[in-house]
Amino acid sequence: MKLKDKVCIVTGAASGIGNAIAHTYASEGGKVAIADINMDSAQKAADDIKARFGTEAMAIAMDVTSEEQVEAGVQSVVDAWGTVDVLVSNAGIQIVNPIEDFAFADWKKMLAIHLDGAFLTSKACIPHMYKQGSGSIIFMGSVHSKEASKLKSAYVTAKHGLLGLSRVIAKEAGPRGVRTNVICPGFVRTPLVDKQIPEQSKELGIPEEEVISKVMLGQTVDAEFTTVEDIAQVALFFAAFQTNALTGQSLIASHGWFME
Repeated sequence: MKLKDKVCIVTGAASGIGNAIAHTYASEGGKVAIADINMDSAQKAADDIKARFGTEAMAIAMDVTSEEQVEAGVQSVVDAWGTVDVLVSNAGIQIVNPIEDFAFADWKKMLAIHLDGAFLTSKACIPHMYKQGSGSIIFMGSVHSKEASKLKSAYVTAKHGLLGLSRVIAKEAGPRGVRTNVICPGFVRTPLVDKQIPEQSKELGIPEEEVISKVMLGQTVDAEFTTVEDIAQVALFFAAFQTNALTGQSLIASHGWFME
């Protein structure tokens, strides 16, 4: 039980990678708060965790771009369970377009969800972590935190930005026992990725099968998608790590799509 009785908040946890992380944390004894913009889906996810693992779980309605909702959601977790030990800032979306066609409103929306969301949730959780002298903050980056791809100007910019934010928090919070890391997945077969396949097919003028085989998996060593379970295990590793030895570091899980 690597996270026994640890209080964990996972944003965007009603589905996809966030949901897999929440289940993995619960399986290791964590108390998990499912924070999602869709409250009905969040409640179903929390109920499923309680039924499957017999651990405590709760649902929080949270738009991560709203300072009021973030602060209220974090406070509700603290009111219920006393503190916050682990934050996984995972909520995200994808919009693809060439730069000349990328709507400014979409650009701002992308940066708000990925970067503002990471900043606001960290800002709300850190004071509670400081009180107890420990905590783990995990950002969901991407191979696009390290590398660029066509059609993804806002996404690549946001994911690069998470590295900088993580490193600043590592330096500020490390002396007070709070560590931070960035997980950088390759292409994970989630609804977010499935949505990109026809979009990229249209923009690049190639068949959907070619988007998968060449754009998404062509640079991997084995033509395999990374799985949500793969990423959940990385998130568990960072959350359960006991010291500051790895703070500020990122880890790429991409089947070799990107290496450094």
